[in-house]
Amino acid sequence: MRISKSSVGYAEYLKGLKKEKIKILICQIVLLVGFIALWEVLANQGVINTFLFSKPSAIYKLFIQYVESGQLLTHVIVSVYETLLGLVIGTALGILIAVALWWSERLSRILDPFLVVLNALPKTALAPIIIVWVGAGIKGIVVTAVAISIVVTILSAYNYFINVDKEQVKMFQSFGASKLQILFKLILPANIGNLINLTKINIGMAWVGVIVGELLVSRYGLGYLIVYGSQVFKLDLVMMGVFILAICSWVMYEFVNIIEKIYRKKRR
Repeated sequence: MRISKSSVGYAEYLKGLKKEKIKILICQIVLLVGFIALWEVLANQGVINTFLFSKPSAIYKLFIQYVESGQLLTHVIVSVYETLLGLVIGTALGILIAVALWWSERLSRILDPFLVVLNALPKTALAPIIIVWVGAGIKGIVVTAVAISIVVTILSAYNYFINVDKEQVKMFQSFGASKLQILFKLILPANIGNLINLTKINIGMAWVGVIVGELLVSRYGLGYLIVYGSQVFKLDLVMMGVFILAICSWVMYEFVNIIEKIYRKKRR
């Protein structure tokens, strides 16, 4: 069986891509390890103030203490649960409203100035008001997360929907397709990739809402750990909370990435 030059070239191309990914991963690991090592050395040498910046070894010791006591798992579970609720509700509700705006041009014109104003408002500054209206606890924190992500979701998803190729829409209409058929056969399938990317953006926004809410009213969660650490001037706790927050955000982002890769493979 003869192997064509094109197939050999494609295989070499794939190998090149894998090598490049490995090189990038190695550089990222070296950069991270180098940063942590430099931080530790500077802290030990007294170049940076450990009271203000802490140091990796102290953060690690505190991390082990919280893991062994079971406190860290409780805080992480609470924050992740609130973030997932905010992410799912904010994204789903935002997409549904965007569909309604796409469905009715009159409705989109009516709501357009209000959405623009809402998008310009600093939602984090409104968090105390939202919590007073809705109530403290998980409910208020989740609503804060939803409030931060929903307007951006509506505006972005609506723009995705109206920018689908007009010729394709006209072709569907010429075959007598209803608006519902156009929505489910053309508009939504054409924007799956965009909606996945929008979900990635909303992960960060949902975390912002949750942390802000926890800073204000919660007795559990990563936001509570961070604010408590700052109140008692325990910067080890603050930095540990920030690092755990970064890891949780990265895990959620990578999970959505996996879903995106599976979707792209199926499309092929």
